[in-house]
Amino acid sequence: MTLSSRFDLPGQVWCVATQHPSGPLYATTYGAHPLETVVSSVDLSGRVLWEKAYPGTGRPRSRLSPSGTLWLARPTDGGGRALEGVLPDGSVDRTVTLPCRAGEEVAAFVVLGDGFCVSWAGAARMLLAPGGQPARVPRVARYGRDGQCLWSTPIDLGPVSHPGMLEMNEETGWEVRTAAPRPPEWVEAARGEPLLVSGDRVAAGFADGRSGIGRTFFLNLVSGALISVTEPAPLRRSAIAGPGAFLVGALGYGACTTRRFGRDGTESARWDCHGAMTVDGRGAVRGPAFSVAPSCASRFRRLTTSNGLVDGPHLAGRHTSHPAVDADGTTVFWHGGRLLAVDSGMALHELFVSDDDRTVLGRTLLLDGGRVVQSVGSEILVLRTDLAALADGPWPCGDANLLGNPVLE
Repeated sequence: MTLSSRFDLPGQVWCVATQHPSGPLYATTYGAHPLETVVSSVDLSGRVLWEKAYPGTGRPRSRLSPSGTLWLARPTDGGGRALEGVLPDGSVDRTVTLPCRAGEEVAAFVVLGDGFCVSWAGAARMLLAPGGQPARVPRVARYGRDGQCLWSTPIDLGPVSHPGMLEMNEETGWEVRTAAPRPPEWVEAARGEPLLVSGDRVAAGFADGRSGIGRTFFLNLVSGALISVTEPAPLRRSAIAGPGAFLVGALGYGACTTRRFGRDGTESARWDCHGAMTVDGRGAVRGPAFSVAPSCASRFRRLTTSNGLVDGPHLAGRHTSHPAVDADGTTVFWHGGRLLAVDSGMALHELFVSDDDRTVLGRTLLLDGGRVVQSVGSEILVLRTDLAALADGPWPCGDANLLGNPVLE
């Protein structure tokens, strides 16, 4: 296993995607300051093919479509929001202006075959005009290719709390008690993957911006009707588990769970662990995860159909990229400054060791010829391995891996 190339980008990497396993790569990063977004096209040798800078929202957001158009969320000159499509040669395909309310911003979006699905939340204060206020009611909306709004569903997060949240104040008589449910001061998109589409279902996560306690809202993609909503929890990683099905993870305040929800929006399985799960073509779920065991150790684990866990090798450290799985059932991911692989027999292999202790990690991409692409901070590493081709499966293989567009249509 060798390091094939290593190259710097203008700022912290938020997304790396490619339409084809042979490249090129499209990277979305910060620019010279937090309110600038830069999109770069680079080949696997690290040569920059083109680079474009845009006004940003303080959190770069992009998705790659199956046709090869990179869609970027950006502010418009008039203070609105737009999705701009950039073609493989760097030219602009088209710009879709999205009607929005005062104080809103695109919190997350995905590209559909016939348009877009967008989560809206309150804009960051640095984007607001003097005296302006961020929107208090988030929503999820679906748009056609031309930006026509097909439906818009308001989201009511409601007062939130969690059994693990404690408070001590005058109201409690200065005793430590479970925090009472309170309306959030502001609402933002949940961490991890806040917007997923699978079949005719949408999973949209929103959270209290202060505590991180949130809910996942399951919607009908066709009508926008609310199907169900989860109870408040510290939302973290979510995933597509199959047609109309999702995994929703919670970690923090004493919670450490992964739950599976079906097309009807009800919970069908629950595991006492949380991590970067993958779902292969047979529906098998596995990945690096924490458990609720007393040691709370990180291990590679397989989740069984009976809500049980099969423990694999221990993993030192906490920071893990989202893995990829090859056709032989080997899972590859970056963890603790190392590129690791766990084969189908749960044996651990160390493919590359680095003294880099940076913890801002992107997804792990598996390309042609066993090449692995990993972003670390503002760098992208391309490593050569003997791994097989990318496997088929709902997550994170298929469109959600190479394209970085979490949609299973």
